[in-house]
Amino acid sequence: MIRRILALSSAEFTIALRNRWVLIATLMMALFSVVLTFAGSAPTGALGVDHLTVAVASMTTLSVYLVPLLALLLSFDAVAGEIERGGLALLLTYPVSRFEVLLGKMCAHLAVLALAVGIGFGLSGLLTWAVGGSSAASLLSLGNLVWSAILLGATFLAVGYAASTLAKSSGAAAGLAIGIWIVFVVIYDLALLGALVADKDGVFTSQVFPIALVANPADAFRVFNLANSESVALATGLGGTGKSISLFAILGSMFVWPVAAMALARFLMRRVEP
Repeated sequence: MIRRILALSSAEFTIALRNRWVLIATLMMALFSVVLTFAGSAPTGALGVDHLTVAVASMTTLSVYLVPLLALLLSFDAVAGEIERGGLALLLTYPVSRFEVLLGKMCAHLAVLALAVGIGFGLSGLLTWAVGGSSAASLLSLGNLVWSAILLGATFLAVGYAASTLAKSSGAAAGLAIGIWIVFVVIYDLALLGALVADKDGVFTSQVFPIALVANPADAFRVFNLANSESVALATGLGGTGKSISLFAILGSMFVWPVAAMALARFLMRRVEP
């Protein structure tokens, strides 16, 4: 089984290289992270934190928007596109299961995201360290940002596969992927903000809001990186938010989401007609 998954993953990664997805994703992460890092480095003196700490806060904000988008763009036609091109029917003539096909694609696409995140954030962190130095705490925050961003990408890759199994064409899958991104990353937070304003420190604010915040994988990622690191919390002013939500709940959301989304994709994949 592992050999088959690795063979599928290698073929998929080769396709990503040929289609310039590895280059595009890496350049996007590197460009935006470097620009945001140096654009947001001005308040370091006033806050009493080093440059890398503020850089981590900037890169976290970038990751919430860019990593899910890249993941969905990589995965939206993983099933629908294969059906349109006849690739899925051909693959299933070989001794591989549908779930193995999904796992092979996941490994390849996750490798693309890991390269993009590692190189992009690593370059930004290196430049920041060279310019303004860093502390052990800020280096730890950067390391946490890298692995949690890859985990966030895994969540939205799996969500993209599930959406791709539901779509009838690549075009429909693309529209569904963009809709998912808008709901999870934009509309969800706007709805929470509106509810907070309307509640005026009532039951929603004290009891429902913390649960609703960690229920969204993008928000759980944001809280983990911005509020649960003392140095980054100082730079962002989110220390109170982090203390109101247990680290166990945040990490639970971050790790449960990719597993649950992949399980859903596997279930839906069984019903797909190649």
